[in-house]
Amino acid sequence: MVVTLQLRQTEVQPGQCLILREISWAEFEAILEELGEHRATRVAYYQGLLEIRMPSPEHEVDKELIGDMVKILLDELQLDWEPYGSTTLKRSQMAAGVEPDTCFYIQNAGQIIGKRRLDLLVDPPPDLVIEIDVTSKTQLSAYVALGIPEFGVTEMASCEYLS
Repeated sequence: MVVTLQLRQTEVQPGQCLILREISWAEFEAILEELGEHRATRVAYYQGLLEIRMPSPEHEVDKELIGDMVKILLDELQLDWEPYGSTTLKRSQMAAGVEPDTCFYIQNAGQIIGKRRLDLLVDPPPDLVIEIDVTSKTQLSAYVALGIPEFGVTEMASCEYLS
């Protein structure tokens, strides 16, 4: 017997992850659509493995602090930059999609100014992504597949896996 559940039937608590295996690209896209754009959860998808993470309040404080430090540093270095926060970055050809804690365009800022939607088939990936805690190596593999040149992992944290 096959059991089918809808995402609205699941709940991910702060600091936890829901792991879904054997998810096709089409299913990943449908899940993103169902989750919507205005949500607290973050997703990471790589070659059929989908993580849905719920950041903890501690995580969010650290994310803001480190993001602000990066902005200050970029301003002090008098570099042009564009913040893209936790924008969904995805490429179907690589079977990879992630939502970083925050990301920045620095070298490619001029190409991105004014864009409200990214398409990694034509737009460059962000120059820097920040992940505050790592719940698995899935995210890192996805970032490499997406061609992200720099990513920072600032804290190793445990996460309960639900599968």
